[in-house]
Amino acid sequence: MINKKGVEMKLPPKILRYFVILLYSGVALAQEKNIVTLEQCYKLAETNYPLTRERGLIRKTGEYTVANISKGIYPQLAVSGTATYQSDVTNISIPGLLTLKIPKDQYIVYGDLSETLTDFGINKRKKELSRTDAEVQEENLNTQLFALKDRINQLFFGVLLIDGQLQQNELSKQDIQTGMAKVKTAIDNGTDFNSSLSKLKAELLKADQHSIDLKATRQAYTSMLGVFIHQTINENTILIQPAVPILIDSINRPELRAYDLQIKSYLEQQQLNNISNYPHISAFFHGGFGRPSPLNLLSEGLSLFYITGLRLDWNIGGLYTLKKERLINSNNREILYAERNTFLFNSGMTLQQQNADIIRYQQLIASDNEIIELRDSVKRASTLQLQNGVINANDYLLDINAEGQARQDRVVHQVQLLMSQY
Repeated sequence: MINKKGVEMKLPPKILRYFVILLYSGVALAQEKNIVTLEQCYKLAETNYPLTRERGLIRKTGEYTVANISKGIYPQLAVSGTATYQSDVTNISIPGLLTLKIPKDQYIVYGDLSETLTDFGINKRKKELSRTDAEVQEENLNTQLFALKDRINQLFFGVLLIDGQLQQNELSKQDIQTGMAKVKTAIDNGTDFNSSLSKLKAELLKADQHSIDLKATRQAYTSMLGVFIHQTINENTILIQPAVPILIDSINRPELRAYDLQIKSYLEQQQLNNISNYPHISAFFHGGFGRPSPLNLLSEGLSLFYITGLRLDWNIGGLYTLKKERLINSNNREILYAERNTFLFNSGMTLQQQNADIIRYQQLIASDNEIIELRDSVKRASTLQLQNGVINANDYLLDINAEGQARQDRVVHQVQLLMSQY
């Protein structure tokens, strides 16, 4: 070490050893302290929740489906072949002109290659519908994960409430210990009795018991929270009280997005049904090897053949049911609109109740502050009166318990307010 005059100073080995021990002890204590926030709990709980694995599967399935639909614009090739033996065939014989003998064993291998020329955006609509359906599944998953946040809130704010109660209980114990010191002084001066000290000691033991109960409850809450976030939470873990959130009157829930996407899916399905009933024109190539050639029955040997051109396909059977399909689609959309409006109505009622709770807790906290101020002044006066022998230990305990209860009430209301806001 260097002192102010620049002279090197050597610490004794024993003091240096103690200094190193204290340094490492401080580092170890800092490392043991684990700080956890509510947002971290949200993220870790969602990451480690088994249901979350579905999100990746839904996205991959959607990508695979869209990729398959995209291949629908490629030329379609079908290959077929037959080998047959017939019991009888037609033979043509004109003396001097023509002799035709068709073989009883016949073979043909052919391929049919076609390319749609009038897609009318069918593949595009199919891909849009597939993406929308995947988004619906993901929003339904978000709805289930949204309920997970409520469980995290219950545990996280439950621990915060217990921590606040533990702090207030420690303050009450300090007040009891202060009273015990004053009673001891009064006993030494002959102005009080040992029974007063015994009453304070008994109340201190009750406060210790209350701390044991609170710590056991905290351990149960933190154990469950640790399972959700897949982290170890112990008595050294500090849960940071979250900031007051920005409150809005609008309803922003994954259920609403799921309803909107389902309605969008029905609209896209209706558009797809409309264009699927259009006539379609495609170019085709049909060719292969045959014995005899299906295009030239006079050929006796294996020969190559092909035919190419345009093909018109129009399945008018879909037009028979198109009108009813539109009505069914419309009814399904109306059902979703009704369910969405019902959800908004119920959520609006819940929102009003929550806003009323927030106002109530704010008013209670304001009243708690006034009560605590009054109880604190009474407690300070009781401390002096106990010291001067004006009141006994029972009266003193009543006053400090009343002040402690007022502080406990404020802690409860503060956590309830914050939880209602979240």
